[in-house]
Amino acid sequence: MLSDEYKVNLVSPLFGEWVPDPDKKPIAVLMSGGVDSSVCAHLLKEAGWDVVGITMQIPVSCGVGPKGCCGADAAMVANELGIKHYYVDLLEAFEKLIIEPFRKSYANAETPNPCVDCNTLLKFDLVWELIEKQFGIKHVATGHYARVVGEGKQTFLRRGENHAKDQSYFLYGIKADRLKNFVLPLGEYSKEQIRQIAKRLNLSIAEKSESMELCFAGEGDYRAVLEIEEAQTEGDMLNMDGEKIATHKGVANYTIGQRRGLGFAGGEPLYVGKIDAVKNTVSLGKREQVSRKIIKADEVNVLVESEYKTDSKLFGKIRSGGEPGACRLIAAGDDSMTVEFDAAVFGPSPGQRIVLYDENENVVCGGTIR
Repeated sequence: MLSDEYKVNLVSPLFGEWVPDPDKKPIAVLMSGGVDSSVCAHLLKEAGWDVVGITMQIPVSCGVGPKGCCGADAAMVANELGIKHYYVDLLEAFEKLIIEPFRKSYANAETPNPCVDCNTLLKFDLVWELIEKQFGIKHVATGHYARVVGEGKQTFLRRGENHAKDQSYFLYGIKADRLKNFVLPLGEYSKEQIRQIAKRLNLSIAEKSESMELCFAGEGDYRAVLEIEEAQTEGDMLNMDGEKIATHKGVANYTIGQRRGLGFAGGEPLYVGKIDAVKNTVSLGKREQVSRKIIKADEVNVLVESEYKTDSKLFGKIRSGGEPGACRLIAAGDDSMTVEFDAAVFGPSPGQRIVLYDENENVVCGGTIR
């Protein structure tokens, strides 16, 4: 089992062992210590589930100890809600599967998405596997703003009701056969509604601010965890014609589409349009020079087989925010796809994720842009 390979283990609980309630269906809630996952656990308990809280122990670059910034909060909230809580030791797995690839991606001039990787490789694989093995629990829930909808024999991952908060983009990597046991209670709520519930319950985290940065960087700058000397070496900054216009501070400090902090003022809006890690160059261009209609991706995960075919008309996005744009699958392979958008998409970058939806807002597939 992968959990054995990466030394993934349960840590003894602080507030007693979980004993299954024979009259209720068990479910494990992945709790971060934030408002969303805490209210998620409450809603499921109120709905009659036998809830067990699970928190991942991961490396954190803010010097707060092995349980990270929010581990103590998660255990405290679980105790307030009257549910049992466990930590899962993922220190080694997180370093090898999330942080090391994150560093390598930036060194290779890519734009990684560690949140997608964490969901796909850890939460929906290693942790879920351990939960089934240790507790015999099949159902897992998270506090993401998205929906799981069953229609006939098919189960879909669907955008959240509140599009401004929708987080389905980050969840596309889940295995299709796990969807029937995946529960997302917050899919029809707004953030304000969830915070009001937390306040009504007098939860200690009700006023806790929302996490916006990388958890393993201690909510700080992502560069704090790069530690890649070659990616921090100065080099030539070019225009899109290959002419030198300035000096950059190291390819790890730039991403495709970036406008601020370039260290060069060209008299008109310029964006990072190309990063060459081998030649150690960063190229700047106008918005139209940094936009593309055709995007190729690999490491494709398919959730709706019937829609994943050449010439399917879908809707895609390369970032979590914003509305998906009309597009067409012009190639649909076993592990790779090519997508053509009706209108050029700004700043697609190798390493970013592209997620495609159908007309009913179901996630059809997703992959890594190359």
